[in-house]
Amino acid sequence: MPAAYLIVEMNITNPEQYKGYMALAPEAVKAAGGEYLVRGGRHETLEGDWQPHRVAMLRFPSYEQAKAFYDSELYRQARGKRAGATEYFNMVLVEGVPAPV
Repeated sequence: MPAAYLIVEMNITNPEQYKGYMALAPEAVKAAGGEYLVRGGRHETLEGDWQPHRVAMLRFPSYEQAKAFYDSELYRQARGKRAGATEYFNMVLVEGVPAPV
């Protein structure tokens, strides 16, 4: 079963309020078997017009586990804490390629 990845771009406009989201989100990720691969940090656009303010990428063991994370009660609580703390928060779920045999 291939891993699944959540790719997020965001612009945090209220860092103090966003801390409430960050207090809950990592626990929800871990509970669903996920891990952060990227969370902020240095980045640059190499091609195209995409200019994200901040990027995060998470890996889950499967597409289903990533969906379970997103739909979990704990992550719903985290999303509630995030409401109004960002100008935008775009998230896409994509299934990875199967591991080579």
